[in-house]
Amino acid sequence: MRLLLFDIDGTLLRRATTEHRAALHGAIEEIHGVEIPDDTVSYAGRTDLEIARAILTLAGVDAAAIDARQAAVRDAACDRYAHLAPESLRDRVAPGIPELLDELEPRPDVRLSLLTGNLEPIARLKLRRAGLLHHFPAGQGAYGSDGEDRATLPAVARVRAGSRELPFPAQDTVVIGDTPADIACARADGCAVIAVATGPFDADELAGADAVADDAHGLLELLV
Repeated sequence: MRLLLFDIDGTLLRRATTEHRAALHGAIEEIHGVEIPDDTVSYAGRTDLEIARAILTLAGVDAAAIDARQAAVRDAACDRYAHLAPESLRDRVAPGIPELLDELEPRPDVRLSLLTGNLEPIARLKLRRAGLLHHFPAGQGAYGSDGEDRATLPAVARVRAGSRELPFPAQDTVVIGDTPADIACARADGCAVIAVATGPFDADELAGADAVADDAHGLLELLV
């Protein structure tokens, strides 16, 4: 039995971050009363709360204020995304992903789950509107809501797939994502990792993974 932990943005979905980013920016402005700095921060592979901290630090907000209002930013971002999200995200599903999930889900030797920097309500709404949520049961996986540091998330997902006393084994867990951050978080928890070059990074930049697929079709070949 293998636990397969799928990233969302750049892996399952493509071009599905515009409304998400607007919701996070709006929440930061609402709760902290600051404008989003012109200086760009890196979003790829980071958790929502890590991104919020980076933006607020650039805006001159001190760490104590960021910590004190983190829950408020989280809740405001989720509320805003619920209003901003398109009614359908089916056109944002990466090519081959529905077929990949349909092939994997019935197999007795795999469990499908999520590992994403998205806050959980945002992640699950995205996948519901993309028509993919039925592949990923509630109460499983790990999200940006569970920790600001992505490196802590595989262990959370393994506990939920097993128990606190007996987590799902790291050696039987595979993180699947499209960024070096996905690779790093898998390595931090002793998990295997397969990268897909469907996001902002090419195969050479993902060479630290155990294997790299060009797309969902190549990923399926590596998983079956």
